[in-house]
Amino acid sequence: MHWEYWPMHVVYFLIYPYWIWLCIKAKSFFFFNAANPSIKNGGFLMESKTEIDVLIPAQYKPIAVSFQPATDYESIKQQLVLHQLSFPLIIKPDIGLQGKSVMKVNNEQECMQAVASFSVPFIIQEYIAYEKEAGIFYVRFPDSGKGIITSIVYKEFVHVIGDGINTVQTLLFSNSRYILQEKALLQLVDKSLLNTVPAESEKIIVLPFGNHARGCLFTDVSFLIDDALINVIDIAAKQVTGFYYGRLDIKFNCWEDLKAGKNWKIIELNGAGSEPTHIYDPKHSIFFAWKEIIRHWQMLYKISISNHAKGYAYLSFKKGIAMHKESMAYFRFLS
Repeated sequence: MHWEYWPMHVVYFLIYPYWIWLCIKAKSFFFFNAANPSIKNGGFLMESKTEIDVLIPAQYKPIAVSFQPATDYESIKQQLVLHQLSFPLIIKPDIGLQGKSVMKVNNEQECMQAVASFSVPFIIQEYIAYEKEAGIFYVRFPDSGKGIITSIVYKEFVHVIGDGINTVQTLLFSNSRYILQEKALLQLVDKSLLNTVPAESEKIIVLPFGNHARGCLFTDVSFLIDDALINVIDIAAKQVTGFYYGRLDIKFNCWEDLKAGKNWKIIELNGAGSEPTHIYDPKHSIFFAWKEIIRHWQMLYKISISNHAKGYAYLSFKKGIAMHKESMAYFRFLS
């Protein structure tokens, strides 16, 4: 019954009129294109992770290689060796959809099976072994010398705590949160792991992805925002050319290291289509979510207007409609 499980359009339905009002004020239904001028469609829809990855300085990102579907495995293997990539690895579509088709592969056999399943361009990425993952929402107004962090969400991976008696599968689906993703989890999790009986108090990470649609628990930790953290994120974000608004999904060792600028990586950068995902903390009401979404839309609008005044174009109506049609077709295909 909690709103965090409602379909997206149900959640947004009552605040869509405010979005339309912003479009009217901007005199464009696709004003968001100007928010992040260096990213296709401003990062709202159909943006390529590979193209975004090029913008991020090497010290802040995992090693990643992109491939076209049906690339023979020997060619893929050569590229992995060339880029010094070793297992485990992450494989995901170049254009994503709520974490769909993201896989962790632990050996060559799993990798071969995974790449054979892709019929869209995909990325093979270094697996970052830092234990923690968070989504940090970053905003910088074009005329400001420094950006801000508007929210932080901490992501608790799907996991179980052993009792020395029950299997991982039994423990997993005795949790009311995970039972909602039963079908997806059974497809994604290795059967040998599901049949394992963890020792008492042993923690088993079942799915190492910070994805809400797959059962990951999102916790609002925006109270951790301080000058040290803003400085670290701002320094990195300002090195991403033409990036003013969006969410940095990061993996890191611990909060102390992160605030000191050590042991962290940007595993994904999301643009104008980003949600402030701290709203999905179960403690927050739908009214809180609406308020936060509107607050972020206001910032998106102001950044877009400012960049447009500097000469960055809005997306034309024709191209905007084409983007939506392409997105709908792609998402149906990927789903």
